Amino acid sequence: MPDLILHHYPSSPFSEKIRKVLGYKKLAWKSVIIPRIMPKPDVVALTGGYRRTPLLQIGADIYCDTALICDVLERHQPVPGLYPQGSTGAVRILAQWADSSLFWAAMGYSFSPAGAAFMFKDQPPEAAKAFAEDRAKMRAGGARMPASDATSAYKSYLRRIASMVDQQAYVMGPQPSLADFSCYHALWFTQRIAPLAGIFDATPSLKAWMARMAAFGEGSIEESDAAAAIAIAKQSTPASREKDAFQDDHGIALGTTVTVTAESFGLEPTEGELVAATRTRYSLRRSDPRAGTVHVHFPRIGFQLRAVKAA
Repeated sequence: MPDLILHHYPSSPFSEKIRKVLGYKKLAWKSVIIPRIMPKPDVVALTGGYRRTPLLQIGADIYCDTALICDVLERHQPVPGLYPQGSTGAVRILAQWADSSLFWAAMGYSFSPAGAAFMFKDQPPEAAKAFAEDRAKMRAGGARMPASDATSAYKSYLRRIASMVDQQAYVMGPQPSLADFSCYHALWFTQRIAPLAGIFDATPSLKAWMARMAAFGEGSIEESDAAAAIAIAKQSTPASREKDAFQDDHGIALGTTVTVTAESFGLEPTEGELVAATRTRYSLRRSDPRAGTVHVHFPRIGFQLRAVKAA
């Protein structure tokens, strides 16, 4: 099987989620560091537009969104698993909450004035301005949660998670699950911000759980670069999708030119030929002068499928 290639950057919280899953599963992977903000020409060469971080590349298959990436890693290495027996539905629901409500509260708190000043203290003022403008474009005019409201919500969420690990090792019981990794990455981001990390002092059981999560490490890492990853894509053939069951909820046939766009945050569309629409994901075939023919995969949840109207 081709190598696992993660396109990420060190301070990305969602990348940390995947790095910890890779560590938990003791997987070997190649690391490609990408820019925090646009432009991202090497990312777009692979995805055709989607620019959120991280991406998982396996040969000429590009997987977008950490919910889908985790499922791909689960199929690749089923043991140890992300879904303890009998808990799959609850784990997925809690993970989705953590990736949305918990995450945005954590970001609102972490990017308070004190947090932002700490994060950009060793960088020129232009860096903070460019980052803020980039993230504002990703929100596409959507309101950002005020720091005061985010702080209140975040404290409540932390107490709720703490109550889940007061008497057990992980949020769903004695074994780790996807819910743990989804809760952890937003908290990890805050923990790195020295002036704000004291928010965890009121929940010692939560701090102990975070230490257990950190102990999983990141797996076996081989440094690589975008040029090598793009060359691998061009030299590879996307995996066959012939056995995928087609679930049509849109009246859009396979072979149609479509776009897939995130419902919120990072609304750059990816256009291509719809080659699979299973009950959980969409797959688009597209070609790029540098990357060749690739299949770009998205989860159904959180993304919108639209047919491209002929001119």
